[in-house]
Formats: sequence, C-alpha cells, structure tokens
Amino acid sequence: MSTSADPLAALAALPGVAESVNAVRNAVDRVYGHRVMRRRSNEVTSEAALRGARGSAALAGADWALEEVRRRTDFGAEGEPRTVGAALRLTAEAGQLLSIWRQSPLRVLARLHLVAAGGVEGDEGVGRPRQSGEPVDEPLIGSDLPLPDADEVAGRLDGLARLLLAGSEAPALVTAAVVHGELLALRPFVSRNGLVARAAERIVLVGSGLDPKSICSAEVGYAELGVAPYMAALEGYASGTPEGMVVWIAHCGRAVELGVRESTAVCEALQRGAA
Repeated sequence: MSTSADPLAALAALPGVAESVNAVRNAVDRVYGHRVMRRRSNEVTSEAALRGARGSAALAGADWALEEVRRRTDFGAEGEPRTVGAALRLTAEAGQLLSIWRQSPLRVLARLHLVAAGGVEGDEGVGRPRQSGEPVDEPLIGSDLPLPDADEVAGRLDGLARLLLAGSEAPALVTAAVVHGELLALRPFVSRNGLVARAAERIVLVGSGLDPKSICSAEVGYAELGVAPYMAALEGYASGTPEGMVVWIAHCGRAVELGVRESTAVCEALQRGAA
C-alpha cells in the first residue's frame, strides 16, 4: 500500500479505480431511486440480508439454494449447516455494530469472530487474533497465498485500525475493499475469516453512507462471480502491487453491482406483488 498521508485516497487515484467507483455509485443510486424503496425498504433490506448471508456461506463452502436457507432452522449441526448459521448470525449482527466500528474496529472484528464461531468469551481461539503456532482453518484459501505469522497479523491489524480511525477522502468502495482484502490476506482468526471479512466490508459500505439501508449485498455478487475469480483477485490484493490492487477493487465493485442487481429484482418482484 502507499505510504502517503492518505493511502486509501492514493489507491483511489490509481488508473481504473475511478471507473469502478462511478459504476458502483450509479448502480446504488438507481436502486435507491426505485419506487418500492420509498414504501417497502425494510422488506428489501431483510431479503438482501438473507441473500447476502447465503452468498457469503457459499464462498465458505456451504452453497445452498436460497429456498433451502429460507426454510431451514437446524443450523447447529457441524459442517455446512453451521457455516450457513454463522453467515446468518453475522449478517444480523453487522447492523448493530456501526457505532462501535467508528470507535474501535478491532473490537468489532473480535465480536464478529465470536458470533461467527458461535462461541462465548474465553473459548480457546474465539474472538481474538490467533497466536503463534495456532493453525488456521480456511479451506478455500489455498497454500498459494502465504499465511502471515502472528506478529505480522498483530501489526497489520493495528495499522488497519489506525487507518480507519484517521479517516480518509477515499470512496467507500475503496475502503471496503481494503478492509475485506486485508482481513482475507491476514486470516487473523483461527477460523471463519472469510465470513468475518465480508461482514466487515458490509459494515463499511453501510457506515460510509453509500448503502445506508444495507440492500447492496456484495456477498451475492462474490458468490455469483465464483470462488476462482474471487481468489485470483485476492492474490492481486496480497501482491501489494498497484495492478493487483486495481484488480481487487474492481472485483469488489463488480460484486456490489451484482448485489444491486439482485435487490433491484427484489424491488421489481415486490412491485408486482410476487415477493
């Protein structure tokens, strides 16, 4: 990342980033201008939350049909049900943490991991960054992406928190993409890092004012684009090169656009009385 006084703004100035930012803004403006949003925005928000959780779970290895997620209640079993349950809990929790995020992003990340893991404070490895020697269970992120050691994780998490608290002139998409990418690259927790990273991205998009009603579920877009492109773009982020960062930000932007498309379809269905 840039060493300028505002490294997020420096990223926003990279060639190609403005196009992604403008495309996202235009898409978000369109869906917020839909007539259904004036009367039934709460229904759109609820549906976007469900679809976003389904998308995030799919990226974590539990690729269930939307109707399966909608009808199931048994999310305590090991394996895929637990992953889907974690995604649903995180989506519900993210909206409650905006005020805390503005004061202490690291505290929110710890809370998100606690929620995702379904544990309680004091459980081993839950709700705290991993320690030296602790393994990471993140099966969809292969060995091609180096795993930083615990000391590097601690330093970079602290740097990310300071960056967020300092504020930036960068567009919300850029900040959200950096938070998402940094958490995936670091994998700071012993498990559920992808779910936590996507929930944190959602918090940034909502808290920035770009998507205040949380209807533009990027998780839907990531799932639609697929795991392989997601991981290829993440490798671009992890490389730290300007070209790699642009690829990652563009991928995040495209995912938001696809999330907007999904919520637009929900608005259309509500307008027709079909949802």
